[in-house]
Amino acid sequence: MQKNILLGILLIVAISAAAQPARSQIQTAKVNGGEVQGVIADGVASFKGIPFAAPPTGEFRWKAPQPVKAWAGILKADALAPACMQDTGMAKMMGAPARVGEDCLYLNVWTAAKKRGEKRAVMVWIYGGAFIGGMTSISMYDGTKLAQRGVVLVSTAYRVGPFGFLAHPDLSRESRKGSGTYGLQDMIAALRWVKKNIAQFGGDPSRVTIFGASAGGIAVSMLAASPAAKGLFHRAISQSGGSFAPPRFGNEAGQNVPTLKLAEDSGKSFLEKLGARDIKAARELSAAQIQKGLAAGGMGLFWPVADGHVLPGDQYELYLQKRFNDTPVLIGTNSDEGAMFARRAVTAAALEKQIRDGYGPHAAALLKAYPYATDEEAGRSSKDIFRESAFAWHTWIWARLQSQKGKNKAFVYYFDHRTPASPDGANHGAEIPYVFGNLGGPGGPSGPEDIALSDLMSSYWVNFAKSGNPNNAGLPVWPAFTEDAQIAMILKSSPGAEPLPNMEKLKAFDAYYGWRRAEARAK
Repeated sequence: MQKNILLGILLIVAISAAAQPARSQIQTAKVNGGEVQGVIADGVASFKGIPFAAPPTGEFRWKAPQPVKAWAGILKADALAPACMQDTGMAKMMGAPARVGEDCLYLNVWTAAKKRGEKRAVMVWIYGGAFIGGMTSISMYDGTKLAQRGVVLVSTAYRVGPFGFLAHPDLSRESRKGSGTYGLQDMIAALRWVKKNIAQFGGDPSRVTIFGASAGGIAVSMLAASPAAKGLFHRAISQSGGSFAPPRFGNEAGQNVPTLKLAEDSGKSFLEKLGARDIKAARELSAAQIQKGLAAGGMGLFWPVADGHVLPGDQYELYLQKRFNDTPVLIGTNSDEGAMFARRAVTAAALEKQIRDGYGPHAAALLKAYPYATDEEAGRSSKDIFRESAFAWHTWIWARLQSQKGKNKAFVYYFDHRTPASPDGANHGAEIPYVFGNLGGPGGPSGPEDIALSDLMSSYWVNFAKSGNPNNAGLPVWPAFTEDAQIAMILKSSPGAEPLPNMEKLKAFDAYYGWRRAEARAK
C-alpha cells in the first residue's frame, strides 16, 4: 500500500515538473496599446496579430503609420492577421490564407524565453513579394524553430503596391518629406515597436537583427542606408537583396528605385486612370477599386522611392560618403534564381537585341560575359543576367562597400543546393525554408542532406543574430569577406568557403552601373 502511495506521489511530481516549463513561460505581455495573450506549443509562446500601428485607412491612407489604438482587456494574440491589400494570387500560390485588407499593420512574436529579463537576441523578418505582395502568414515563415534555437523571432507586415509605394505631388506637399515610402515607414514603425516592447517577450532591444529575402532583402538594404532607421537594428541579413544601382530616371535597364519626380508623375497617371483628380478623391475610393487599377502582375510599377528622406538617394554614393547604418551584414544570393523571372524560351537573336537595346556602350562586354551562340546558351544567360542585375551584383557591391567603408564585417554566402526539382541550381527563395527550419512542405525538400543543411544554415543565422558573427565551434569556418579575399560560404550538400563565383559577370555589370552612375551625376 505504501509503495503504491509513493508511486502515486512520484507520478504527480513528475507530471507537475513536466508541466512547469509551460506554466513558467511568458504567456502575456503589456505592449503599446494594452495587454496581449499568446499561445504556448512545443516550448514556444507565439503571439500572433499584435497591432503596432493604427489601421492605415480613410484619412490615414498614404500617410506615415500612426500610433496604435489602445484596447480594453486582454487581446488574444492567437491568429495571424489578414495580409495588406494586394492581389490574392501570391497567397494562393504559397498556401497562405487569401485574406487581405487595408487594416493590416500587425506583427507576430515567437519566444521560448521563460522570463522577461533574459535578453535574447531578436530577429525581425521582412517578407518579400516584389513590393506588390507578401504576407506573414506563409507557413515557411513560422518562427517556432528559430525561437527554439534561442532567439526571439518577430515577423511584421507592411503596406505593398499602390498602398505602400504610391508617390504623388499632393502627398509630397502634404508630408513636406516626399512620398512613396509608406511600406518602409511601416517597417521602421515595427522596429520602433520592437525597441520599446520586445523586452516583455524576453528579447534584447540592443541586439536586433533585421532579415528578409527578395524584396524583403532589398528592404533590409534600404534600411541599412536610411537615417530614419538609425539605431533601430544592430545586424542585417539580406537574402537575395540589395539596392545599389543608381536611381531610375526613365526605363534604364537593371534600375528599380525611381526618382521622386518620376514616381510622382507615375502616381498621378495611375490615379487619373482611376478617375481621381487629387488625393482627397483617391482616399474616397475603395481599396478594391485601387487594387483593381493595378495592371495584371504589376511588378515594378510600385517600388520604394528615392524621396530624399527615408531614402536619401543613391545607396552606392551614400556608402562612399560613409552615410549608412554601419552594422555587421550577412548577405548572399542563389545560384539559379533568375530562372523564376527570365522568359522560358529565349533565342540567341532576341537576347542580343535585348542587351544591345538596354545596356548602351556596355552591351558588348555583357555579351562577351554571357554566352549566346545557341538558343540553349541564350536561355541560360538570360537567367544569369537577371540573377546579376537584380541580386548578385548588388550583394557583391554591398559586401565590398561594407568591408571598405564600414567598421563591421561582411559575411557572404552563395546558396547552390541542388535538388531533383532544381537540378540547374537553387531557385529564388529556395533558401528560406532552410533558414527557418521549416522543411517538408508540399513538394518541398526533406531528405537527410536537406535536414543537415538546414541545421547548418539556421545555426549560422542564429549565431550571427547573437554575436554579429556566424561562426561557432563545430561549424565549417566562414571567413569574413574583404576586398583582398572575396570569399563566400558556398551552401550546398558539402558546404565550404570558396572564392565568390561568377566574377567575370559581376565585373561586367559593375562597369555598366558605373557608366549609369556617371550619367545620373550629370543630370
